[in-house]
Amino acid sequence: MSEHDDQDSVDLSRPNPARMYDYYLGGAHNFAVDREAADRVLAILPETREFAMRNREFLQRVVRFLAAEAGITQFLDLGSGIPTVGNVHEVAQSVRPDNRVVYVDHEPVAVAQSQRLLAGNPYATVVHADVRAHDTVLNHPETRRLLDLSQPLAVLMLQVLPFIPDADDPSRMIAAYRDACVSGSFLAVAHSLSFDYWPGAVAEAVEMYTKSTHPLNLRTPDQVAAFFAGYDLVDPGVVFTAVWRPDRPVGDDEAIGSRAVAGLGLLP
Repeated sequence: MSEHDDQDSVDLSRPNPARMYDYYLGGAHNFAVDREAADRVLAILPETREFAMRNREFLQRVVRFLAAEAGITQFLDLGSGIPTVGNVHEVAQSVRPDNRVVYVDHEPVAVAQSQRLLAGNPYATVVHADVRAHDTVLNHPETRRLLDLSQPLAVLMLQVLPFIPDADDPSRMIAAYRDACVSGSFLAVAHSLSFDYWPGAVAEAVEMYTKSTHPLNLRTPDQVAAFFAGYDLVDPGVVFTAVWRPDRPVGDDEAIGSRAVAGLGLLP
């Protein structure tokens, strides 16, 4: 991406977590301010890049499970970020080509890149909105065009909740989306863990995000599990991201190295 692309709508005075995450994954949709901040984080916590990869792998596993085993045909990806290889629509539509996906993000670069990626795909779209504005998201013309809320829906909140502070009442936001869904719908959550689960000077790395557009809010496994109120947890429950229905054997060190937990809830 050129440093001049989309600058009219992009804040280049501060790093953006979505663009930093893209950089961790080896993407090209980021700016110098993002790379500089991400490199400072990596200098303190080099495993941050591994953490990003583990989260991406969970996304692919949970979407594959929902599409191939649970029979879900429509997905709402909240805080979807910048699209990279193996994104939700690619995994879901590899199971069934007409599976429908609505991405939601309010970061202009993420939205612009999603629009470019999805051009010509009639079953996937992106909505430019703040995920906290659930009425805006659910009633957006593009959401209404692709999603049928009278049928089961998978709502994905993968590493978006760490950027929503307690003051914004994330549980209430989740409940609003839950109440818009019918029985048989799902909620998938992945969430970075609190300081106790990270090595070294994690507080210093987290401090880097306080200077970004969206500071981090790390939480404990119990706090993450509480977000599934009203849902029945799918086995194995809320666990380290790497050990949620893994494709291969995962050792204890790798599991803890996820530095995040993930889970899937079924709306009874």
